[in-house]
Amino acid sequence: MSVIGQYVFNGLMLGLIYAMVAVGFTLFFGVLNVIQFAHGDTLMVGAFAGLAAATGVMMLDVGSPWLRLIAMVLAAVIVTGLLGAAIARFLILPLHRAPPLNTLLATLMLGTVMREAVRLFYPDGSNSKPFPALLPNASIDLGGLSLRADNLLLLASGLATIGGVHFLITRTRLGMAIRAVAQDGETARLMGINFEAIVLLTFGLGSAMAALAGVMNGLYYNEINFNVGLLLGVIGFSAAILGGLGNIYGAILGGFLFAGLQVIGSATLPALIPNIPSAYKDVFAFAAVIIFMAWKPTGLIAEKSSERV
Repeated sequence: MSVIGQYVFNGLMLGLIYAMVAVGFTLFFGVLNVIQFAHGDTLMVGAFAGLAAATGVMMLDVGSPWLRLIAMVLAAVIVTGLLGAAIARFLILPLHRAPPLNTLLATLMLGTVMREAVRLFYPDGSNSKPFPALLPNASIDLGGLSLRADNLLLLASGLATIGGVHFLITRTRLGMAIRAVAQDGETARLMGINFEAIVLLTFGLGSAMAALAGVMNGLYYNEINFNVGLLLGVIGFSAAILGGLGNIYGAILGGFLFAGLQVIGSATLPALIPNIPSAYKDVFAFAAVIIFMAWKPTGLIAEKSSERV
């Protein structure tokens, strides 16, 4: 039971990270019907910005891990929030009327530029960087299941972040404006909503969530590298498709389902096929998503749509 419990907990942690990335894809697609393929690399930039902030605070002889953690989170969120808004302002909006493939290709190339820029210009950026362990690592025993306090804090923080974004979207005036733009941008303009400002805020919000996911991933694995956003971006997009692109609930559900597939793969593949490494869990999860997409192309929760006359 302790082994099963550990698998479940690992699945919850991974599912939270994937869900936070998938929600960003869903927000971008909701307001402009575009796929921002540089989203994963934006996450990577945020993680490196947080690492640089934590290192800078340490060089100032600030020994408190909580102050370093606060500096890390603030730097990651601010840098990626501004980066996401800048991408929307100078790349996405100018291409809004262009064919969707133009936006897809432009953001794909932008992701490569950001990834290679970090690799070239961040000190020793080609190699994996140790991520500081800033959370308490005491263990909590629950009936044979040993859980680390830092992982529990990360889990609670991720749930709080998703809950806060859900509250923002569904219970505030800003969220109402975002939903109005997602429903019908032209009508939202006529109703007095600043279309461009809402788009910039939405891209900033989705990118900031990705930054938090990147920081959580670094704190969970205790390292990051310039390629971390590539895999997380693909997984986040797959999770959004799995749940139903354009639906926040579907993105969250898809994130946890993809993590569940990975956990099932890592637990069953070595038992079914001797000598196969557990790293093939990603192959198992992606294969399952491909089969599911062929069976249900709209995802688990299809986006509600209506034809305007």
